[in-house]
Amino acid sequence: MDISVVPKTSVSRSFFRSDATQRLLAFGALIILLIVFSLASPNFLQFNNIVGILLATAVNGVLALGVTYVIITGGIDLSIGTVMTFSAVMTGVFVTFWQLPVPLGILGGVATGALAGAINGTIIAKMKIPPFISTLGMMYVAKGLSLVISGLKPIYFNDTPEFRPITMGSALGSIFPDAQYLQIPNAVFILFGAAIIASLILTKTILGRYTFALGSNEEATRLSGVNVDRWKIAVYTLCGTFAGLGGVMMASRLNSAQPALGQGYELDAIAAVVIGGTSLSGGEGTIQGTIIGAFVMSVLVNGLRILSVPQEWQTVVTGGIIIVAVYLDILRRRKG
Repeated sequence: MDISVVPKTSVSRSFFRSDATQRLLAFGALIILLIVFSLASPNFLQFNNIVGILLATAVNGVLALGVTYVIITGGIDLSIGTVMTFSAVMTGVFVTFWQLPVPLGILGGVATGALAGAINGTIIAKMKIPPFISTLGMMYVAKGLSLVISGLKPIYFNDTPEFRPITMGSALGSIFPDAQYLQIPNAVFILFGAAIIASLILTKTILGRYTFALGSNEEATRLSGVNVDRWKIAVYTLCGTFAGLGGVMMASRLNSAQPALGQGYELDAIAAVVIGGTSLSGGEGTIQGTIIGAFVMSVLVNGLRILSVPQEWQTVVTGGIIIVAVYLDILRRRKG
């Protein structure tokens, strides 16, 4: 088609609606934050602080990967924070109490998250309970089970010295021990490895195709002969799997499973997904955008903390940014 005959308004609307544009906006916001905080404090760009930002992004980013799928379908998962905690507690049970080998304990922790996600998906798909209510219920169930199973006490991995280095060790640093700037924790590589896998699933597999189809028009997808319930369960199971991985990472980072930790992480993960350009209306989103959104959240919180902004105002600023991100999504849809 001759580009000259395409109305300018159509071109501009197409550009405004594109996923690439949304990622570009999020990335631009990230760059602006980096510049502002770098100028505001000489401590911001110090290596230890950069590592702190990367570590903060690792767990939240992994949780956000799973939530991306759910939100693309037009759903929501409020349970990922406490499912993460429950997975960490079960990892502690498998490794510390049952004394299973660490790889089996990790697998058990991830499987715990996947099971919780599958239960969420089954309730939503088969019982037709709205995702908000279903996952809210699971949030409390997972929180309660974490407290009951742990006996209200943290589970420590002191007798398993190989567990903490899973995230806090540095495979790259061990290869180049004299290079300070290569002492990057393994958690960062786990995040990017998980992001690559999540992106491939979303863009190259039938699960990814049906994830977008469910969010774009679930009824049309059903009428085309697709087993909507099965794929919806698969999406929530995948979300739970990432929550389970996040739980293992958190337990490794703290060298303990903290049963009271986790609630609130779901909001940070959802915020990262929305900031990254995934539409709460469903049908649109990218893993790349989610990772950028996760870094925006981490950089923002870290920068405000370095500037000694009180915790309550950090929360206010974060909430304001979420509102702006959602409003931009609404404007984008209107212009489309």
